[in-house]
Amino acid sequence: MNQVNRPTSSNRYPVRGAGLGLRNELIDQVLANPPEQVDFLELAPENWIRVGGKRGKKLRALSERYPLVCHGLSLSIGGPAPLDDDFLKDLKDFLDRHAVSAYTEHLSYCGDQGQLYDLMPIPFTGEAVHYVAQRIRHVQDVLERRIGMENVSTYAMPTGEMDELGFLNAVLSEADCDLHLDINNIFVNGVNHGSDPHAFLAGIPGERILYAHIAGHYREPDDLRVDTHGEDVLPEVWDLLEEAYQRHGVFPTLLERDFNIPPLDQLLGEVDQIVERQLRHGGRDVDVA
Repeated sequence: MNQVNRPTSSNRYPVRGAGLGLRNELIDQVLANPPEQVDFLELAPENWIRVGGKRGKKLRALSERYPLVCHGLSLSIGGPAPLDDDFLKDLKDFLDRHAVSAYTEHLSYCGDQGQLYDLMPIPFTGEAVHYVAQRIRHVQDVLERRIGMENVSTYAMPTGEMDELGFLNAVLSEADCDLHLDINNIFVNGVNHGSDPHAFLAGIPGERILYAHIAGHYREPDDLRVDTHGEDVLPEVWDLLEEAYQRHGVFPTLLERDFNIPPLDQLLGEVDQIVERQLRHGGRDVDVA
């Protein structure tokens, strides 16, 4: 594989180093003994907007200790229902009030008039590119900031005029937004649909990467993987992260764990693996916006 390292430049990334997804089970552990190897935390803003009292004070304490990024759950950027401008205004207030470094969402949809609590694939068509890009631009206008869109895992490949990579790149270009790269989702889709994860990595616009996710998944039969975020990261996914660093330089990377959450010390072992790989591929002191 050819190495295509991209030199870092000023104001390149919103955060640096290795991150951890903040879950309720971890809050008190992180506050009691803030881990040094964690450089930033990620939370779902829907779980925190308008939260006050004791829990709100905990969030303030965390935001004073760590940079925060937000990964949304309910924007439904590809859905048929109008975007919720009231929610976007509340979101903007939350992001600004807590000095959140980046906001990202899924390149998918999650409902029409109600929440499906799942991520549904968008048809890979030119019409869908224009529709989604227009909605992303609207969100960026309301929030007064660029956002990142995440490549998602799928279990039924949408029909259309292009493949997943072509659709992703077309949306990013037309919307002029950034990329939230999910390494595990590339691997999961490669198994589920027979696509080439190496070609996918080679084809993404590395200059648009904000930060990345890495996570574990559930193995069904050999031809099906389920993106649960409830298992340890597999060696094949770690290898794909290293390939991404080789191709695009070292970018901030966050460990996701949503279910079967072990004690913090065990999770930090996987954060340490992120740190080790970042150091192996050129360091962690990338410039921050």
